[in-house]
Amino acid sequence: MAREWQELTKMTQGKPITVERVRLADSDIAIEGSFTLPPLANLSAEDQVFVMAFVRGHGSIKDMEEMFGISYPTVKNRINRIARQLEFVEIVAVSPQEEVIAELERGDITAEEAIRRLGQ
Repeated sequence: MAREWQELTKMTQGKPITVERVRLADSDIAIEGSFTLPPLANLSAEDQVFVMAFVRGHGSIKDMEEMFGISYPTVKNRINRIARQLEFVEIVAVSPQEEVIAELERGDITAEEAIRRLGQ
């Protein structure tokens, strides 16, 4: 399967692709539609291997230097290049008051608890 994925990434030359049919392994169940691949799947096979090694090495640049036989600046440059290819979700800071109200709306806390926490 890894070899098939490498062939696919070579064929698409890094261009975005859309999957139109998905079949569950070991089943006759198939789903048709328009599915985009997750961001990591859009990386080249080499970059995917690099990311997997980085994660397995717990983010250790020293381990990456040893594993790939490259220098610290080369590891950093490659990580930065890969990071630029990935879209990140923007994180919006939520005030403590907004969080209390959200918890109340979800039913995670009672009105009394919300009033107590907002009064602090």
